Amino acid sequence: QVQLVESGGGLVQPGGSLRLSCAASGSIFSMNYMEWYRQAPEKQREMVAAITSDGSTNYADSVKGRFTISRDNAKNTVYLQMNSPKPEDTAVYYCNGEFRTDEYGSTWNGWGQGTQVTVSS
Repeated sequence: QVQLVESGGGLVQPGGSLRLSCAASGSIFSMNYMEWYRQAPEKQREMVAAITSDGSTNYADSVKGRFTISRDNAKNTVYLQMNSPKPEDTAVYYCNGEFRTDEYGSTWNGWGQGTQVTVSS
């Protein structure tokens, strides 16, 4: 079993910066990928950024050039650096990840509990 815990959310002014963290713990053999999603009130959850085991990244068009996803393999942690956030970035941000839990190829996929980000002056 793997647990994902997000942190770093809060209130940020438009044009400021904020860094979210997602720490994975438990029976981790290796990471396949980790992603950040967000869900605003009355909207569907959407993918924001993703990073794979080889370091490849992918971003939603709405955050390209402003947000950066990165990882620390030693800490099993993924980060989302949010620069120049806009009010429309306000949402609950969730971490999702897939991990190998043993050397035989068993995997686990799950979600963190979410962290609120509010962009407002």
